[in-house]
Amino acid sequence: MNKYEVLGVVGEGAYGIVLKCRNKENAETVAIKKFKESEDDEKVRKTMMREVRLLKLLSAGENIVTLHEAFRRKGRLYLVFEYLDTDLKKYMDLTGKGPNATPVPMDIVKRLMFHLVKGITHCHQHGVLHRDLKPQNLL
Repeated sequence: MNKYEVLGVVGEGAYGIVLKCRNKENAETVAIKKFKESEDDEKVRKTMMREVRLLKLLSAGENIVTLHEAFRRKGRLYLVFEYLDTDLKKYMDLTGKGPNATPVPMDIVKRLMFHLVKGITHCHQHGVLHRDLKPQNLL
C-alpha cells in the first residue's frame, strides 16, 4: 500500500472496503478493494481466492473491470482495479429522483443493456455465472 495515496472511501461490501487511491509512481487513479478479515478466516480466504482467480480469468475481457494487481500486506488481501467514477445506481439516483426527475433516455438504456449483455456473455463464455448483478456492481 506504500505506493498508493488514499483519496477516500468509495464503498463497502460484505467482505471488504473499496478505496479511491492515487498511484504515487504514475499518478493513476485506481480503486483498491481491501478485504476486511485476515486469511485466518477460512470462509473469507476461499471467497478472496475465488474472486482473484475469476478476475484474472475475466479481467482482460471487454466490459469487465480491469484488475491491475493483487497483493498481501499484514495478512490482508488488496485488489487494485481501474477506477471508474460512477455506477448504475448512482446514475439512476441522479436522473430519477426529485421534482425535476427525467427518465433515462431510451438510447442510453439500450447502450447500457448492450454493454451489460457483452460483459455477461464474456463471463458465460468462460464458464462463469455472475451471481451478484445489481446496479451498484455495474460500473
